Amino acid sequence: MDISSLSALSKAAKSRAIVSLFSTDQTRVEQYSTSNAGLYLDFSKQNINVTELNQLFDLAEKSSLAEKINAQFCGEVINNTEKRAVLHTVLRAPDEKKQAILGAQADEVIATEQHMADIVNDISSGTLLSASGEKFTDIIAIGIGGSYYGIKVALSALSTFHTTGLNAHVIANVDGAAVEEKLAKLNVASTLVVVISKTFTTQETLLNALAVKNWMIKHSTCSDIIGKQWFAVSTNIVKATEFGVLEKNILPMWDWVGGRFSLWSAVGLPLALVIGNENFNKLKQGAYQMDQHFQNAPFEQNMPVLMALLGIWNRNALQYSSLAILPYDHSLRALPGYLQQTDMESNGKSVSNTGEKLAWQTAPTVFGQEGTNGQHAFMQLMHQSDDIIPTDFIVCLKGASHLPEHHQVLVANCFAQSEALMRGKTLAEVEGELDAAGLTPDEISTLASHKTMKGNTPSNTLLLEEMTPENLGALLALYEHKIFVQGVIWQLNSFDQWGVELGKQLGNSILSAINGGEMSMLSASSQNLIKRFNSSTNK
Repeated sequence: MDISSLSALSKAAKSRAIVSLFSTDQTRVEQYSTSNAGLYLDFSKQNINVTELNQLFDLAEKSSLAEKINAQFCGEVINNTEKRAVLHTVLRAPDEKKQAILGAQADEVIATEQHMADIVNDISSGTLLSASGEKFTDIIAIGIGGSYYGIKVALSALSTFHTTGLNAHVIANVDGAAVEEKLAKLNVASTLVVVISKTFTTQETLLNALAVKNWMIKHSTCSDIIGKQWFAVSTNIVKATEFGVLEKNILPMWDWVGGRFSLWSAVGLPLALVIGNENFNKLKQGAYQMDQHFQNAPFEQNMPVLMALLGIWNRNALQYSSLAILPYDHSLRALPGYLQQTDMESNGKSVSNTGEKLAWQTAPTVFGQEGTNGQHAFMQLMHQSDDIIPTDFIVCLKGASHLPEHHQVLVANCFAQSEALMRGKTLAEVEGELDAAGLTPDEISTLASHKTMKGNTPSNTLLLEEMTPENLGALLALYEHKIFVQGVIWQLNSFDQWGVELGKQLGNSILSAINGGEMSMLSASSQNLIKRFNSSTNK
């Protein structure tokens, strides 16, 4: 059994209705659901039967998945193109596991965690004050990509756990209007800055950091404001200190932590400053619980493995090219964008670990929006176009608001959409409804086809008891591990991102051309665009 043979295996699935699987198996819901780490997964609405699922488990075994899971957690060099281990999971493990896996480096990691906790305590208690002696009220976190999205999604998801009195503002977009919009709301004298850049050379991050630095210097009479009010998370101490950050305020990063998996490291400092050390530790504990489940549960009950295999079935067997992430929870509104990056940057590749062209498709196109907004937007296409788009529905059983009726309606919409996408509505059903409504035969004939819906869209439903740091940690770790499993089975490296690097290189070349440098190597289109831009700015 290999990926190439999945399409032939799926022939029966492509012609059957998902609804029929429930009528032939009265125990389907019990057999096609699992729970762990505060999460419950119902995958009974997937278009798959036990024979097909067992073939996927066989594929996982033949891919040496168990051995590769162990290799990741033990610190083997599984990022082969960059010759790095992938050990973000160790950051949420107990200290004794850090020491067993990292050896001597564990001391640095543990010391960094303590340093980070001390910063949080000192700032929230008022022991550490601004250059003018004021208590901090706001934090600006400056980063891009993985140094930004994890913080963004956790800040919004855990809004009810913002306990320290500090407000966080994240700057990533290199658009100057976005920077000015944030700064206009802030007071220099009570604003702390955390700049996050592994190399301290990332163009967008440094440009934004310089703008914030200039704003601070312009609006403050304190000569030591950068030293007193700036922290950095970086491996490049020289560059960070040259910028003005004191060495004691620089927290390290490690090569074995990729950007999109870095929330668990000192990159999470802005989040910890807002939710406090206790809640930040609970976030890591929830992720660690999912790590343990992923390492130890048999594949048949293993939530990340199941979600990964179902995704491969949809992508490579049923040949669906997209995945919708639909959180029916306002606090998770940033999750679809976060998973776009985590999934598509990790597995959006077409060559194997050994550099050979793959014979199958890999990462789906990931998109989504919070419910119920999506129902009044792109879900029209999901219901009535010819495209079938597998979907992950995510909802909390307990709402965070004091409006229980709202939450009940929200949950009802979530469950209804998964049912509607599966069931659809046949022409005969529509004609019966229109006839019962009193329409004439001619009116029915004209209108009926417009109201039919194809159905047969597969979906998962993920239930969280409520939004807590532990449950969020488990949810994020679930998707991390799902993506890793898919990378293993697709035989690619999920932990490099050379496509991102190409854009950076060309961005620098075009910036040079805008400023009068050579541009003959660029296409005629790009040269024309540069000329039009320069002509406009010189008017």
